[in-house]
Amino acid sequence: MHFSTKVIHAPYIKKDSHNALQMPIYSNASFEFAKAEDMESAFLGRQPDHVYTRISNPTVEAFENRVKNVTGALGVTALSSGMAAISNVFFTIAESGDNIITSNNLFGNSYSFFNNTIRSFGVNPVFCDLTDIPSTESRINQNTRAIFFETITNPQLEVADIARLSALAIKYNLLLIADSTCTPPNIFRAGDFGINVEVISSTKAISSGATSLGGLILDHGNFDWRHISKLKSHADKFGNFAFIAKLRKEVFRNIGACLSPYHANLQSVGFETMDLRYNKAAQNCKDMAEFLDHDDRVSGVNYPGLKNSKFYKISRRQFGELPGTVLTFTLPSKGDCFEFLNRLTIMRRSTNLFDNKTLIIHPASTIYCEYSKEERAGMGVPDTLIRLSLGIEDSNDLIEDLNSALK
Repeated sequence: MHFSTKVIHAPYIKKDSHNALQMPIYSNASFEFAKAEDMESAFLGRQPDHVYTRISNPTVEAFENRVKNVTGALGVTALSSGMAAISNVFFTIAESGDNIITSNNLFGNSYSFFNNTIRSFGVNPVFCDLTDIPSTESRINQNTRAIFFETITNPQLEVADIARLSALAIKYNLLLIADSTCTPPNIFRAGDFGINVEVISSTKAISSGATSLGGLILDHGNFDWRHISKLKSHADKFGNFAFIAKLRKEVFRNIGACLSPYHANLQSVGFETMDLRYNKAAQNCKDMAEFLDHDDRVSGVNYPGLKNSKFYKISRRQFGELPGTVLTFTLPSKGDCFEFLNRLTIMRRSTNLFDNKTLIIHPASTIYCEYSKEERAGMGVPDTLIRLSLGIEDSNDLIEDLNSALK
């Protein structure tokens, strides 16, 4: 079956008692057992019953199963946000003294997580240019545990060669972890590219117009967990399921960043129409990029789907003809950026990606406002940059709104 068909017709793990076509919202916190022996077996993991919604829930499980059905992942865990997904992964695999290879060109909160939060636990980020494989390889040492990257960085729109990153990870027995939020699973199957663990902010493309927050962790079942010192004992006991066991039975349970059943329902419904919405928004993005590319009023346009982009060939090979729904462009000054933003009438001045509405933001004064001008320059976020996330409106209306504001 094709993507949308597989999403819509993913089977329930347990049949609904009333044969509902959409999994009901189980908003309760706990679940009753007929016998004490059954309760003991459930808590020990001997039988797959739900005991407490912070740990598992039928509505959340149905959403996870839909994602698993279309991606082919070994295991899927749904969480309360994309940042919760990232933090749970690294609290599962990393320990004091480890280092993580990653990019300087990360989403602002992800950069802060590595540069501030996890560093305080003794895990050191090593910021590299992941498009330069020899330079990246030179930074690997005996304490390196993983390579973390964004398939298309936000907002720099940098695209690394995933096949070469995968080969590098295999050479040194490193875990390859990708944030694929900008390239949802209808256009990108992470497991096929050698990615071991995938994180997705399901707030974005999946949630059907930013209806709810959510995050996903996908274990693609293609890594030998004996190479992660923190998981050696789990690998001996659980084999290929070592990461899932450590995550679900300890880290996810103890941190408590569970997805609400209400949000799981919204995202499960949104997932059914994601392919339709993505293709419309991505085509809008391409149309807008081509319009801006021929407009002398902007200083530069960055979109990996443009033929003059240095990432065009690798992007097309990895993500197809429509690589994402985000573009950036620059104006002469910060003042020009603000004046332009204030003149827009259709596009919404708001953060987030892949809303049904087109959203526009000045990253330097918002997402990256806590960093100095020099730090932002090193992260590829100058004061002159504008990020545009295309929605599903008529592209002609969007182009006219932008054209009027540029006047």
